[in-house]
Order: sequence, then C-alpha cells, then structure tokens
Amino acid sequence: MKLIALGLVAGLAGVGYWFSRPALTEPVAIKLQGQLPPQTSLALTPRARFTPSTRKGYYSLDVVDDFILPATKTLTFCGAGRNLHVQQDRTKIFRRGFSSVEQSRMVPSVEFWRDGFPGKGWKSVLKQSQRAWVVYQNHFRDAFGLAWAQNSEKASETIYRTVPNRTDASARVNHNTLFQASSELRGGCLSFGDCPETDWKSTFGLIFLDIENDGTSVTNRQEQANLYTYMIKTIKENSSAQTLVGSIAPVLHNSVGYSRAEDYKAEPEWLWTTRAQHTATSRQRGMPDDILGKSFGDYADFQMPGTYYVYPDFDYSAKHTGDGDRHWLAALLGEQEVNMKLSSKKRIAWQWLFNTQSELPNSAKAEHAAPPAVAEGMGIFYWFTGAYGVLFWDDQLDLTPDQPSPTDPSQKGLGNDRNYACYEHYVHGLWRLFKHHGDLFNGRETYLNEATECSYDGGQTWLKYNANQLKTHDVPFVRAIVNGDQILVAATKAYARSGQTNQIMLRYVQNGYNFYTTITLKGDEIYLGRATMKKG
Repeated sequence: MKLIALGLVAGLAGVGYWFSRPALTEPVAIKLQGQLPPQTSLALTPRARFTPSTRKGYYSLDVVDDFILPATKTLTFCGAGRNLHVQQDRTKIFRRGFSSVEQSRMVPSVEFWRDGFPGKGWKSVLKQSQRAWVVYQNHFRDAFGLAWAQNSEKASETIYRTVPNRTDASARVNHNTLFQASSELRGGCLSFGDCPETDWKSTFGLIFLDIENDGTSVTNRQEQANLYTYMIKTIKENSSAQTLVGSIAPVLHNSVGYSRAEDYKAEPEWLWTTRAQHTATSRQRGMPDDILGKSFGDYADFQMPGTYYVYPDFDYSAKHTGDGDRHWLAALLGEQEVNMKLSSKKRIAWQWLFNTQSELPNSAKAEHAAPPAVAEGMGIFYWFTGAYGVLFWDDQLDLTPDQPSPTDPSQKGLGNDRNYACYEHYVHGLWRLFKHHGDLFNGRETYLNEATECSYDGGQTWLKYNANQLKTHDVPFVRAIVNGDQILVAATKAYARSGQTNQIMLRYVQNGYNFYTTITLKGDEIYLGRATMKKG
C-alpha cells in the first residue's frame, strides 16, 4: 500500500512534464436537428433505508440484504473488522458483494492454516476463487534477505538463481535468490490443504504484489526491468493455471489522484514495457535467456490503476473544477479511462475509504472517512468503467468497538477511534448496483465511458466528455452501460449542496436505438436508473 507524499508530487507536477504539452482539444458539440424525439423515463434503483452507525470502530453489514457479485467481476476483502461479523456468520462478506478474502483476514484453521502442516485430511472451506494474497515487501526483504526489495538501486547486486559451476560465496547461497523468494510462493497450497504429493503450485485465486520499490535511477532501469520480469514469470510458473498475478506497481500510468488533461496523452510507464536484456553482470547472477525480449507487462494477468484519496478530495468547500484541482470522481474515472487505452489487460484497483497520508492539508493522518456520497459512489461508478475488480484495503485489521479515545493526540482518529459508517455506504452502493442490475454484467455489456452522450442545454447540443472535461466544465457526471436493449445510467453532481438540483439529458442513438431521457439530480446523491430501449 503506497503512502505517497502527494504534496511533493503536486508541487513537482507544475514543472516540466505536466504542463509541457498542449491541452486536449474540446469535443465537438453536435447540434440537434429538428425537434427533440420522445423521451423514455429511467426506472430509479431502490435505496436501502438505514441509519449509519455512529459507534467508533464498528460498522454493520446488515444495512442491506444478501447479494452476490457477478461471476465476471472480483472484489477482494482486505479491509478492517471482519472479526466484527465472522463469529455470527463467517460467510457474510461473500453475501455482501465480496467474492474473495485476503489471507490475513481469513479464519484460522477453517479457511486458512497458519502454523505448520494442517491435520490429515483437512481442507479449506474456501473455493480457489475466494482466496487472495497480498505479498508485501517484507516477504522478499526479510524472509529471503533481498535488500533490493527495499532499495531498488541494489538491483545489480541481486542474484536471480544459483548458477552451476560457480565458486564465489554469493552463488553458493541458494536461499537468498529471487528465484527462491518467488518460487516458494507455491507453498500457498499447503495453507489450504490441497497440495499434491509432488509439483506444488500456489492455489490462491489472486496474488497481489505490493513491493513498492519500483522507482529507481535511469541508469538502473534495465536491471530493474529484468528483475521484475523474472519475478512475475517465476511466480506464475509456480502458481496454478487459475491463479491471476498482478502488482500495485508498475502501472501503465499513475495520475496520483489527479485528473489532468495531459493524463490522456500519457505514454506507458517504462517498468511495464521495458523488455528484458542482458547487462554486464546479469548472466553471472543467473538471469536466464528465456525472459529475453519479454516485459513485466507481458506476464502480468492484470494491471492495477487506481489511487487512494487525500483529504482535499473529501473537502466540499475546496475548489474542484480546475485542471489541476483534486476531484474524487474525476480521479476515480480518469485513472481508468487513461489506463484502459494503454492496455487491454484486466483492471483491478486498490480502494481505501479513508484518506491516505500526504503533505496536503488535513492529510497527515488517515483519519478522514470518505463522505457518504463518495463511499457509495465508489461502489457504483468504478464498475461503469468496465474494470474487472477491486482490492478493498484498510491499514487496520481487527476492530474493537466503543473504545475510549486515545490520550495520545497522535493516535486520535485512527483505527478503533474512527467512524466506519463509510463501509456501510460503500456496501450500499454495491448492493444498489449488483443486487438490482447484476444481470447486465454477463460479459455482453458495453461500457460507454467517454462516449456517454449528454446535453446540458435542454437537448439543443450534445457532447461526449471525459472525466477531466466533466470536472473542468463543472457539469454533472453521467456514465452508462448498454446490454442489448437495456441501458443503465449512473449520475451525480459531485460536491453539490444538499438543496441544489441539476438537470441533464442523456441519449443513446446507436445500433438502431433512438433513446432520450432527462435526469434530475438532488444534491450530490448518487443517481442510478435503468430503462428498456426501443428500436427506431
């Protein structure tokens, strides 16, 4: 999990790269010819009625009833407080939209065997698709002594694997190699009781790498790219055919929570695309020839674009409409819009409902929860981008409710002292989308994204805006999914005041359909509606 000094990043963003390119041209407004066709009303999706929890260190999963994620999507629980509900019902998170659970949140001796060998005949109750693992830096650094995991500048000192017929001491240390650190992940099958007698393979459904040593000097880039390519290839070779492997970094492009016009002209990040080739010492350190010409991106099963929020994203009084201003929804959508153009790989975002630590105002501690509309909107709008999944993360593990506030000021607002009602709003968003419209996510749907066509002048002109343009024009955000004759629409006026109303029109005039509708928005509520379109 990245704790980025975003204030520094923001300061550097105004120099050189960010503003050296001209802004993208505005989309051409299409004038309506003749009179406005008849309109079709959208059927509003129900909202659950619940009172958000005010208890510290607590949230309820019963603000909604049972629903499951479509089989075409994945949502991993790596959040806080599963212990609040697991004694009552271990399976509840799987009936509240989550499809898998990260191993640190699994139930010992039932879902995951933590210590030693499991008893004879023991098997995990979890299906492979329900198993996920975040492999952090310490696996490589501490367990296998690879200093490179913490300091990428040591790439040229890192041993790939033991090389036969070598006599120097480094070659004789078999344990401290990238091969050993990567291949031993195959032992994950032991924790689920499903290892074969020979040729073990990891039986996690998802493996997420979170090493966070991707930044390095230009002169070290080839060494770094070689190691990343070899690492992911080795992990995949020691995992089952059903295991998907990806990493928080590299991504093809990281907007660091901003949504600038220049992001849409970004080139793929070097660590994703640089192809392995030998360096002066790589053969001696055991780099094999079979990765030559391959890149990390060639082997990764999914990419992970997505950034955590900082407090300004939650501040309704701040300015959010400038090209360089932060905006919760423009950032969420823009990151996906940019990266989907750079790669067709599946996308899985890390999501956290609290602000990450940064140098920006009120962001030094992770003490601010996403406001209700932001939390609910994350559970809805993200899936309108066509993304494959989410890793739902928190820096806390177990929660103990109703604890007195810490006497240490530095600990206030953290962990058990937080209000976790944001989890309830997030799950409510998932429930609204997938409980009522899960049938649309069957693999035959079309995500309109920037091709969503709206009118802001009563139907006289029609425009297709990307997330940055929606932000800078200060208009409502609208996104749509089409599946056959069904159209599903999400809309909101981000940061709007509670008494404010906004009206917008949407149309879909493709594939023989001539669909027009008007949407009325109240405050910054998340609108979700569906209609059956007619041909002609």
